[in-house]
Amino acid sequence: MKVQTKSKKVNKAWLNEHIHDPYVRQAQKDGYRARAAYKLKEIDEQFNLIRPGHIVVDLGCTPGAWSQYLRRRMSPSGAAVGELNGVIIGLDLLPMEPIEGVQYIQGDFREESVLEQLQEAVGGRPVDVVVSDMAPNLSGIESTDAARISHLIELAVDFAVHHLKPEGALVVKLFNGSGYTQLVQLFRDTFKVVKPIKPKASRDKSSETFLVGIGLKKP
Repeated sequence: MKVQTKSKKVNKAWLNEHIHDPYVRQAQKDGYRARAAYKLKEIDEQFNLIRPGHIVVDLGCTPGAWSQYLRRRMSPSGAAVGELNGVIIGLDLLPMEPIEGVQYIQGDFREESVLEQLQEAVGGRPVDVVVSDMAPNLSGIESTDAARISHLIELAVDFAVHHLKPEGALVVKLFNGSGYTQLVQLFRDTFKVVKPIKPKASRDKSSETFLVGIGLKKP
């Protein structure tokens, strides 16, 4: 007699939930690579962050759903291809299938050489918005994972401080738990307006949430 392992049960349950997820179905219908596009869409619609003509940096961009949303949002006709009014620069440790109009850099955001490539792509131009869906590989050890998450967000905040327009915005993904309060405080120390948001497209049982910071405080 075969005994079904717990991991197989979990995988089957996840797969079943994924297949019937309305956002997964909508993403397939709309041509997005992942349901995550609707998280950024909701954040953008609530805060009116992305506009044609903007320069936007997408950190942790693979598989590309956020860059796809940005590309459509900055197209005069809302199209996935054709004319693009603005600049989108994506960066990720993992490879990404090309998206028309998106400049892609593959590398580790934590490495100085990769950061230099990103700065070269920005070319000294002030950035309107930085969005980050970055998340580290989780070990399951809470203190270790919290430190890795915090480090990525601190790097994103530091990049934003040095490259955003004074009225620019930063959106990051983080997780409720250890280190959350300190990261919220970091945002409050950095930005004039700080808003946490849990988009409807973010699964209820997920501890992920997003922080939006708008308008840099003067140093």
